[in-house]
Amino acid sequence: MLDDAADQADEEAPIKQRKNGLYPGVSDELAESMKSGWADTELHGLEPIAQATHTAARRAALSARFPGERLVVPAGNLKTRSNDTEYPFRASVEYAYLTGNLTEDGVLVLEPTSGGHKATIYLLPRSDRENGEFWLNGQGELWVGRRHSLTEAEQLYGIPASDVRELADKLREATGPVRVVRGYDAGVESALTDKVTAERDAELRVFLSEARLVKDEFEAGELQKAVDSTVRGFEDVVRVLDRAEATSERYIEGTFFLRARVEGNDIGYGSICAAGPHACTLHWVRNDGPVRSGDLLLLDAGVETHTLYTADVTRTLPVNGTYSEIQKKIYDAVYEAQEAGIAAVQPGAKYRDFHDASQRVLAEKLVEWGLVEGPVERVLELGLQRRWTLHGTGHMLGLDVHDCATARTETYVDGTLEPGMCLTVEPGLYFQADDLTVPEEYRGIGVRIEDDILVTEDGNRNLSAGLPRRSDEVEAWMASLKS
Repeated sequence: MLDDAADQADEEAPIKQRKNGLYPGVSDELAESMKSGWADTELHGLEPIAQATHTAARRAALSARFPGERLVVPAGNLKTRSNDTEYPFRASVEYAYLTGNLTEDGVLVLEPTSGGHKATIYLLPRSDRENGEFWLNGQGELWVGRRHSLTEAEQLYGIPASDVRELADKLREATGPVRVVRGYDAGVESALTDKVTAERDAELRVFLSEARLVKDEFEAGELQKAVDSTVRGFEDVVRVLDRAEATSERYIEGTFFLRARVEGNDIGYGSICAAGPHACTLHWVRNDGPVRSGDLLLLDAGVETHTLYTADVTRTLPVNGTYSEIQKKIYDAVYEAQEAGIAAVQPGAKYRDFHDASQRVLAEKLVEWGLVEGPVERVLELGLQRRWTLHGTGHMLGLDVHDCATARTETYVDGTLEPGMCLTVEPGLYFQADDLTVPEEYRGIGVRIEDDILVTEDGNRNLSAGLPRRSDEVEAWMASLKS
């Protein structure tokens, strides 16, 4: 990376300097030169972002829930990776959900009025060319790229925009009840420190989490886009399994990441590229192990769209294209459990129903195979199947891979499914390599099958149906991609 030109600024200037910069300063002549000679790049006639009507409706629902209160929702700030380099920025889901804006340092403020709330989006404006910020500051536009002007932002997001650098003073002067989404912007929280309470702020976050339980039409479309790209990413991986055998799981990780970056914003979470016994580690993201013919590859990965909605799909694939007898036995049991789980996803059903249906099938198989003593009701009551099933059978999906996580238990796990909800169904069986309670042939085999299921008015739709699930169909699909 280049040396930051901010090192050249005078120590009195509001520009952060690097200790060991190569230029000792900025001449008056250079400073004057950099102020002029630039074309006007203001964009005019911009169309609102695709979800602008949806974000407006979401803000209206938020306003109705907290009348008379000032509501503050930050996007968050850049986080340091090392020294003066930062991690790629990802806006808070609450902020993205309510605005569609994804830039760092943004803050949405809803100020109470007699008729509801007035929304303002506070953003960094274009870099100042008078004080040299645009070329001397490490976050200036010549270093990290052009920002939208406040006028452009208003056109795009349908919200009046103001300079975020003025917000802290406004918040300190605010009167009346205030709530803030915590954990994203320490500066915003500091300005409100004597005006908010943890309990009231938690209520705001819970509401925004529960608001995302039911996806609108735009969100469902974005989730389908994410899944479609993910399907192509899985196809990419199958085509290069021979190269992964020659290297490691990292080749699989890199292959899928390429698809995610080309078609989306990023991966939605750390890809799990678990070959052989690594498949028994639920969140294996080191991805540094060997890929061997005769082993299974558990690939759990998802593309995140440019609007931050993510897929979450898992397939367990035979590296050589054909399941062995014991691999097929275990795989087919998981497939049968997933079929039962997906069938239980219906409007009006309890959220827990799909989990219970899947777990019953897996418990039945474990009893049938003699791995645990029945009857099945006893196994389920005592949770004995969990030695080999380990995790819950799914979760809500959306802007977070584990979406709506702070929703109340009564509206989520103990709630009822409604059209528009999107969840994963992902049963698994995992026989650890050192598990002496199972026959040796089982040890080191881990199988999970996961699909993204949208609840519809009359049942459900498998968004990831483009990837085969049945063992014989998986083998045929892999063969077709390698031919």
